[in-house]
Formats: sequence, C-alpha cells, structure tokens
Amino acid sequence: MPVRRSPATHRISLLLPALVLLLLAGCSKSGPRPTSTASDFREDDGKLKVATTVAPLTSIVQSVGGSRIRVRGLIPDGVDSHTYEPRPSDAEILSRADLLIMNGAHLEGTTEAIAKANLKDPSKIYRLAENTLSGDDPQDGFLYDFSFPKEGGAPNPHLWMDPLYAAKYADLVRQWLSADDPANAGYYRANYERFASVLQQLDEAIRKDQESVPVANRKLLTYHDSWAYWARRYGWKVIGAAQPSDFSEPSAKDVGALIAQIKQEQVPAVFGSEVFPSKTLETIAKESGAVFEDQLRDDAPPGKPGEARHTYVGMLVEDMKVLFTRLGGSADAVLKVPVVNTAAD
Repeated sequence: MPVRRSPATHRISLLLPALVLLLLAGCSKSGPRPTSTASDFREDDGKLKVATTVAPLTSIVQSVGGSRIRVRGLIPDGVDSHTYEPRPSDAEILSRADLLIMNGAHLEGTTEAIAKANLKDPSKIYRLAENTLSGDDPQDGFLYDFSFPKEGGAPNPHLWMDPLYAAKYADLVRQWLSADDPANAGYYRANYERFASVLQQLDEAIRKDQESVPVANRKLLTYHDSWAYWARRYGWKVIGAAQPSDFSEPSAKDVGALIAQIKQEQVPAVFGSEVFPSKTLETIAKESGAVFEDQLRDDAPPGKPGEARHTYVGMLVEDMKVLFTRLGGSADAVLKVPVVNTAAD
C-alpha cells in the first residue's frame, strides 16, 4: 500500500518546534501508548537516548544497545505505522533524544517531519532501509509490488521481515551507537555479534523447516503487503495482498478477483494480520475453500513487554510457526531458536 507522504517540514525558525506541538495538540487522537519501552528520556544518567518507530526496530535497537542506552519506540505496538499520527508527547520525547533510528523507505513520513522539527540534532535521523538496499534490482534492491506500485514512488518498506536484512539493520545500529558513544563501542559490537548469531540460526531453521512445506503450497496471499522481502529470500511466491492502497476494505470486484485467483493458484491458506482484522478476508477464504489465519505479525511482537517472546526474534518465530503449520509443514527447527535477550547484561 503506497505510504501516505507528509509535506516536508523545514526548520524555518526557532518557533517551528512550538508550532508543531500546537498542531499536534489540536489533531492527535486518543489511542494506545507505546508499550515497547517506558522511558520518556527525562532521566539524566548519561546514557544515549535513542528514539525509534515501530516495535520490531525498537527490539533490534535494544538488542544491540542493551543497558547502555535508553530506548523509546514512538509508534504503539499494533498500530498501523503507515497512518500513525504523532502526539504532542512524541515531539517532547524527540526534543530530548540524541538520535532517531527509523526504517525509512517512506514508512514514517509524519514522524520524520516531527523529528526534523524537534530533535536536538536533526542530522542524527538514521534510516535503516536506505542504508541496507539501494536501487530497485528485483534480485537485491527495493521491491515494488501489489500495494507498492512503482508509479507511486514508494517501495515496499518491510525489509525487517527478512532476518538477514534484520542482521544488516543491527549492524547499522551498532555503527551509529558506536559513533555517538565510542566508549561503549566494544559492548555494542559484542551484543550485535550475539544477536546476528541468533538471526543466522533463525535463517537456517527457516530453510530447514520450509522443506517440510509442499512446494505447491509455498504461496502467500496476505491482507497486509509485508512479506515481499521474506518471500524473495526463501523463494516463495506472493500472489497478492488484499488491502487496497487507501487502507479501505477490498471492493466487490477485488474480492471476486481474489477468490478466483486463490482457486486458480490452489492456495491452501490466506493470512490476515493482528493489526488489520478483516472479515472480508475471512469471507474470501471461506468462498475460495482456503483456511483463514489471522495471526501473522509484522510490527506487533507477541506477548507482553518484558517477555522474551515480545521481541523481534519472538515475532519471527511465531510467524514461522503459523505459516509453516498452516501450509502443511512443521516448525520444529524454528521453535528451537533461542528467544532470549542477547544483550551482554
């Protein structure tokens, strides 16, 4: 789904941060607060204050930064990052942050605009996606697909669903934290190496377990279009995504086309999302004879904050269990991957 872009925000004067705060106060909506971390950066303990956006990125940053940083994920778990409206408290938190680590690839346009106006040093806005991929080579570049057509100008931003791209994200985090806090560079490197080792184990387990899934079943039709990079990594086919680019429910014409496609492709299961519940997709599954599964996750780790499973690795392990078992395979190897805190302390 093409991400809605916000107008560029420029630091025209010293009054702009205040104006942004006033604007947010007038238009923000009530809703869940971020649950990934508790810090609002009021602590004066000398630790690096790192703001992030979606929960999987917050988890990756925390895995590298460990106890030597303060982390705050701005976008609440389970909230659509594409349409998230920042709150006045986000601007206040960003004003105390030393840096912002975001996904980029046009995912968090409004959050980035607020950061440019409020971050202590606006040059310290770091984008993971653009520093991981470049260009649009279908083999190793950004992907444009069902919900992210090339003419829209915004690629599919969900690189983190590929665990090897997540390892690249973690290495970038290590570099950025070390540049701002060189005294702890060795600590960050040790944490990164442990985390990367777990991701390597996860990659190997996925490759092993997917062999238990019949080749004919290695097809994905999801509601939210977030599996393109994962599918490219492991040789699966994404046949479609049900959610339209304007975040509405599919039209009757779209529904009919999806039902026909599922029947033609003989897709055994269709996958919804914990963030995007869809009765329409459930109906599509029923009419096409496919199993409906609504618990795939791309930005809301399972469990509660503080639990080991409420992490990036915990989310991927849970997703693989859902995918492989629903498509006729097993997740035995994946379930043996350690879902633990990889930080040294």
